[in-house]
Amino acid sequence: MKIGKKTFKLADAYRVNHGKSFRLKDFDPAATRGLHSREEAIAMVQQSIAMLQDLQEKLYAQDEWSLLLIFQAMDAAGKDGVIKHVMSGVNPQACQVYSFKQPSTEELDHDFLWRTNKCLPERGRIGIFNRSYYEEVLVVRVHPEFLHKQHLPQHLIGKKIWQERFEDIRNLESHLTRNGTVIRKFFLNVSKDEQKRRFLQRLDEPEKNWKFSEADVRERECWPDYMHAYEEMIQGTATPDAPWYVVPADHKWYMHTVVSSAIIETLESLDLALPKVDRERRKELDAARAALEKNSKAQQKHRG
Repeated sequence: MKIGKKTFKLADAYRVNHGKSFRLKDFDPAATRGLHSREEAIAMVQQSIAMLQDLQEKLYAQDEWSLLLIFQAMDAAGKDGVIKHVMSGVNPQACQVYSFKQPSTEELDHDFLWRTNKCLPERGRIGIFNRSYYEEVLVVRVHPEFLHKQHLPQHLIGKKIWQERFEDIRNLESHLTRNGTVIRKFFLNVSKDEQKRRFLQRLDEPEKNWKFSEADVRERECWPDYMHAYEEMIQGTATPDAPWYVVPADHKWYMHTVVSSAIIETLESLDLALPKVDRERRKELDAARAALEKNSKAQQKHRG
């Protein structure tokens, strides 16, 4: 089975280019459209990994584009797992993964985009944000007390602050796009029931106990507020150049397939290729070859 248009259409079904008409209720967290079995999905992901290895090498060698992948989700949706599985074949020298936790005192003394801007990928590299600046319109929105720790002048904290932050994010992503950073954003859309099942699994299985956090359960109580925040976030920041993929996350095997498909489609759209050697460079390489061969012959003669 080859990866082709079927796989790309798989991701396209969950792509949001224009957020104005987006409604989260229209996206089923348990969907598996386009695939008939887990085995089929696993085979597709394996082929995607092989394709990603080739495309990443070209991205790195060409040294023109960079790719930024942003993952946002509720707890237990599978961010760590999808990064681990989908990016397993990537050369770590050309890939950077950053997880953004609670901001430090230094980070709180800067604008809300500062700490992530320091971690943007260089040309030729893939950058992965496990959570990102979008936390500033999600967790900070659900918990306004966090906003008051950012030392903003009081008159700047108004009713329009979230819309203003959406505008700031759109401007940033537009700037990055015009400078060669391709952005793809993934909301791993897990249902509340599936999240509960995974939390219980973390409690039931000793080897998963370390994953469990009481704080995750407390955040679960804010589920409606988070869903509202996610919906307005996507409405306010989905653009053709920096789209959101609202990925069904109740079935991890399906989620991995959709994410890998979106990444492959994005890289293939860049028309990547290994750099061609011009005439002058070819002469230099031929001269280097001749010098190496001459040196090798001299060594052999000396040994004889």
